[in-house]
Amino acid sequence: MTQPGIQSACSPVLLIEDEPSVMDFVRSALERNGYKVICAESGADALRLLARGEFLGIVSDMRTPGGVDGAQVHAWVAAHRPDLASKLVFITGDIANEETAATLRRTGVPCVEKPFRVQQFIAVVENTMGKATS
Repeated sequence: MTQPGIQSACSPVLLIEDEPSVMDFVRSALERNGYKVICAESGADALRLLARGEFLGIVSDMRTPGGVDGAQVHAWVAAHRPDLASKLVFITGDIANEETAATLRRTGVPCVEKPFRVQQFIAVVENTMGKATS
């Protein structure tokens, strides 16, 4: 891995998702479209990875176990990895929740609602992080 703050088009996407079937689906969609992927099952695990590794961007569920949710991941990234603050995409099945809606309004982070079509998701990822380079 490269040094934090030094992004390259071949850096992996960090996927934060606690549901194994959703993680597999999203990882497969990203990989089929040329992205390398590193997975974290919780926001806490993701922050440890972000503190020492380099990533093209982040795809994060809004609700994850371990005491660190998507909003807290965004806040940490904004404070400690501002280079990635505009490279974050949320995925959630809970978009009607007022706390989720408030987070999306406050952060301006693009969100893809579960369940989603792969091409819809990939379009948002490409728009946010750029196309993958093989």
